[in-house]
Amino acid sequence: MAAARRHSAHFSITARKNQAVTAAIDAIPQDAWTPIRYPRAVFDEQLAQWVSDAEVAEVPFTAFTSRPKTQQVTARLIVRRVRDADPDHTQTNAQGELFPLWRHHAVFTDSPLPMLTAEADHRKHAIVEQVIADLKNGPLAHLPSANFMANSAWLVLAAIAFNLTRAVGTLASPLHAKAMTATIRTQLINIAGRITRSARRSRLRLPKNWPWATAWQRLFTITIGPPTKA
Repeated sequence: MAAARRHSAHFSITARKNQAVTAAIDAIPQDAWTPIRYPRAVFDEQLAQWVSDAEVAEVPFTAFTSRPKTQQVTARLIVRRVRDADPDHTQTNAQGELFPLWRHHAVFTDSPLPMLTAEADHRKHAIVEQVIADLKNGPLAHLPSANFMANSAWLVLAAIAFNLTRAVGTLASPLHAKAMTATIRTQLINIAGRITRSARRSRLRLPKNWPWATAWQRLFTITIGPPTKA
C-alpha cells in the first residue's frame, strides 16, 4: 500500500488483518451508521431513510504508523457493514437475546466526495476490476503483440466478444447472467452439438442429460425463435 495522493484511488483494507483498522471500526458510535440502498433495501417514507441490511460510517484514520511521520498518511476510513445472512452466525448477549453479526468492508481514501457517494463510487471500482479480471482471463491474455495496430484491433474485438458473451448469459438464465465468461463459454457456447441432415431438413443434435439444456433452449428461442417441429 503506497502513500495516498490527493484525490487518489481508494485502498481496500481487510479489517481482520489490521488491528488498527479493527480498533478504529470498533470506536465508531452506533448512531453514526447510515443505512444505504443495498439489495433488499426498503425506503421508509416516514423516517425518510433506507431500511437496509447494510450501513456506512466513516472515521479519521492514520495509515502507515510504523513508518516515520513524513510517510504517515491521515485520511478517511469509510466502512460498510453488511449483516451476515447465515443464521448460525449469531451471538447471545447478557439478556439471552440473539443479535446478528456484521461483516465489515473498509476503504481508506482521501476522496473529497460525500461519504455515501465515495462508498458507492468504491463499489463501482470493484465492479470494473471484476470486468478487467474477466477480460484478462479471456482474450486479453493474448496481449500484448509487438504490433500496435494489432493490439488496437484485438482490444476492440475482445470488447465486442465480451459484450456478446455477457448478453448470452443474461438471456439464458439468471445464473448465467452473473457467471464469469469462461463459465458461459463452457456451458452454453463450447457444447458438443452436431448438425444432421435427413429428408432435406437440418437438425441440431445436443447432448443427452445436459444440465444447461433449459438455459440454452431459452437463449435459442429468444434469439432465433422456437425450434421448428419435426
